[in-house]
Amino acid sequence: MISLPKYAVKAIEILENAGYQAYCVGGCVRDSLFGKEPEDWDICTSASPDEMKAVFTDYRTIETGIKHGTLTVVIDRNPIEITTYRTEGVYAAHRRPVSVNFIRDLDGDLSRRDFTINAMCCDREGNITDRFGGGQDLKDKLIRCVGDPAKRFDEDALRILRALRFASVLGFEIEPETSKAIFDKRFLLEYISGERIFAELKKLLCGKNVTKILIDYKEVFAAIMPEITPCFGFAQPTKHHCYDVWTHIAVSVGCCREDARLRLAMLFHDIGKPAMARYDEDGTVHFKGHPIKSAEMLTEILDRFRSDNATISYVREQVIEHDNRIPVTRKNVKRFMAKHDFDFFMDYLEIRRADTLAQSDYNREGKLEELDQLAFIAVTVNNENSCLKLTDLAVDGKDMISLGMSGRQIGAMLQRLLDLVVDDKLENDHDVLLDYARNRMR
Repeated sequence: MISLPKYAVKAIEILENAGYQAYCVGGCVRDSLFGKEPEDWDICTSASPDEMKAVFTDYRTIETGIKHGTLTVVIDRNPIEITTYRTEGVYAAHRRPVSVNFIRDLDGDLSRRDFTINAMCCDREGNITDRFGGGQDLKDKLIRCVGDPAKRFDEDALRILRALRFASVLGFEIEPETSKAIFDKRFLLEYISGERIFAELKKLLCGKNVTKILIDYKEVFAAIMPEITPCFGFAQPTKHHCYDVWTHIAVSVGCCREDARLRLAMLFHDIGKPAMARYDEDGTVHFKGHPIKSAEMLTEILDRFRSDNATISYVREQVIEHDNRIPVTRKNVKRFMAKHDFDFFMDYLEIRRADTLAQSDYNREGKLEELDQLAFIAVTVNNENSCLKLTDLAVDGKDMISLGMSGRQIGAMLQRLLDLVVDDKLENDHDVLLDYARNRMR
C-alpha cells in the first residue's frame, strides 16, 4: 500500500463518482514502492477522452495528447495526466503506434506497457494491482519486459535505452531474456531520433550503476555511437593505466559527480586514443593529440544527437583541456581561469580526478594531492575577486584613446595589461596601468 497526494485522490474520486474506473499507474507507483518521491502522478481510466472532458468540465484541462487518450487536468494547482485505457495497433518505424484503440479493460491497458515495474497501478486508497510481477521484480531489482521482450523492442526501440537507463539509475540487473533481446534488437536504434537518444543517454549516464551498464552493454552503445568501437579492448600498456580504453572510460564516468555535462565529458574524453596511438620500438604506446581528436569526434556525435550548442561547446572544451597538466602555481591557475572561469576550472579538476581514479594506482596519491593544491589556489584566487577578464581591468578603451591610441592598438594594449595583472606583475590600479601604457607609447 502506498500514499497518494490529495489531488490524485480527488481526481480518482471524481472519475469513480461518474461511474468510471481510475488508478494511479506507472512510474509514480514504482517510485513510491521503491521509497522515492514521485516527480508526478499519472492516472489511467476506463473513461473515454470525450467522457473525461465531460467529467472535468469544472476544471482547467489541457488536451496534451487527446488523440492518444491523454488529458491533463489541473486540480488544486497540480497538473495530472489522465489517460484512457488503450491498446496500440501497428507501430511505425519501431517507435510510435499508428493507431490506438480505447478500451474498458484495465488488464489490456497494463499489458501494453514496457517493463513490469512500470505496469503496476493502485487505487485511491493505495492498494496495488500487479498483474505481471512488477512488485517482486522491484524487490529483486530486476528490469523485465512485460510479455515478449523482442516484441516490446520491435514496437518501440527506444525501450532498449530506457531499459539500460532504468538499470543504471536504479542500480538494477536486466533479466536474461530482456537482456538478450536488447542485444538482438539493438540495430533498431537507428530508427530513433537523435534527440530522443540523447535525452535517454544523459539520464543513463547520471545513474549510480553506469559503469557496469557501459561495460556490459558496450555493443548497444556502439549501435548509436559507432565511433567508440575501436576503444573496446584497446590496450594501454603504460604504468599509468590498468584498463583498456573503453573500460577506463566507463570507470571514469562513474567516478565523476552525477552531472550530465561532466559525465558526457568523461564518456568522450579518450575516444580519440585508438586513432592517435603511436608505438615506440619497445612497444610503449603514446596518445599525443588525443584530446583534440576526441573533441572532433564528440562534436560530430553530439551534432548527430541534436545537442544544444552550449553543451557541445562546454563538453568539447573540457575534453580538450582534460590532459593539460598545468603546474601548481598561482600564475598558471590564474591564466587558466582567465581563459575560462572559476566554475570551469573546478569542473576541469573534477574531470582530472575522475580520470586519475580510473587509472592504475601508480603515483595516484601524488596526482590527487596535486589536484587538491590546484583547487586551493583557485578558491583563494576566486575569493580575492582577482582580475581575470578585460572587464575586470581598472582601465578601459576610453583610457587608451586618451593616450592617443586607436584601432588595434587599444585591444592589444588592454590584453597586454590583463596578462601582466594575471601574472601578478602589475597591480590592477587605474594609475599604475595608465602609467605603464603611457610609457609603452613612448
